[in-house]
Amino acid sequence: MSKPPNESEFHAAAAESDTADIASIDGPKRISKKRYERELAKLQTELVKLQRWISHNGLKVVVVFEGRDAAGKGGTIKRITERLNPRVCRIVALPKPTEREQSQWYFQRYVNHLPAAGEMVLFDRSWYNRAVVERVMGFCTDDQYDEFLRSCPEFERMLVRSGIILIKYWFSISDAEQERRFLSRINNITKRWKLSPIDIESRSRWVEFSKAKDAMFAHTDIKQAPWHVVDADVKKRARLNCIAHLLNQIPYEDLPYENVELPPKQPHGGYMRPPIEEQNFVPDQH
Repeated sequence: MSKPPNESEFHAAAAESDTADIASIDGPKRISKKRYERELAKLQTELVKLQRWISHNGLKVVVVFEGRDAAGKGGTIKRITERLNPRVCRIVALPKPTEREQSQWYFQRYVNHLPAAGEMVLFDRSWYNRAVVERVMGFCTDDQYDEFLRSCPEFERMLVRSGIILIKYWFSISDAEQERRFLSRINNITKRWKLSPIDIESRSRWVEFSKAKDAMFAHTDIKQAPWHVVDADVKKRARLNCIAHLLNQIPYEDLPYENVELPPKQPHGGYMRPPIEEQNFVPDQH
C-alpha cells in the first residue's frame, strides 16, 4: 500500500531547523517557495495515485471546502486538481441559485453534482451556504435555517450510508490576515474579481459570522462526517497540511501502470500538407 505522509510526519518535517527553508514574517512561520514547491510536488504525486485508486475501485468521494472569505479555499482546491484528470476529479462552485432553484428542496441542486462511481467532487462552498452566509446576510428565513440544521446531519448520514466518502474542511483565518488579503485584492487588478459585495459586507459582520460558524459546528460536526479545521493564516502551509490530511482519509495503493509502446509512425503514402501560407498562424510575439 502506498504510504502518504501522515500529519505527524509532515509537521515534523516542516519543523526542521533548516533556516534556509523557513522564514518568519510577523510571527507565524512561513515556508519558503523552494520548500513549498518540493513538498507540493510530492503530495501531488500521491494525489495522482489516489485518483487512480478512486477510479479503479469505483469510489465516490465528496470533499467540502468552507471558511471565511479569502481563507484560501480556492487556492487549495486549485493545487489539489492541478495534476489530476478533470474527468475523475471535478470542482463544483455554484453561483447564486435561480428563482426555480430557490423553489426546490434546498439540497436538490447540490445532489445533481454528487459523484458517480470512480469520481471525486470538490465543493468550493456547498450546502453550508445556508448555515453561515445566508443566515448572517438574511438570505433565508429563520424557519429555513432551523430546518437546515435539523436536516443537514441526516442528509450527510444518508450520503455516507449510500457509499459516499464525505470529507469536510473549514479554513480558519484571523481577522488581521483576512484584512490583509482583502486589501491585496483591492490593490491588485488581477485579484479584484475575487472581491464581491458580500465579501465587503462580511468584514462588518465578523462576530455574526463567528457565531453562525459555531452553531453550524454544534449541529453538523457528526461522527460520520466530522469537520476538519485548517489553520489558514499561512497559505502555503495550509495547502500542504490540507492535502496531506486528505491523502490520509482514504486508504489507497499505488496501482501499477501497463506497459505502453508507441506504434511506428504511419507512412505518408504520398500525402502532401497544404501550403503553410494558406494557414492563419498566431503571431509570434514572445
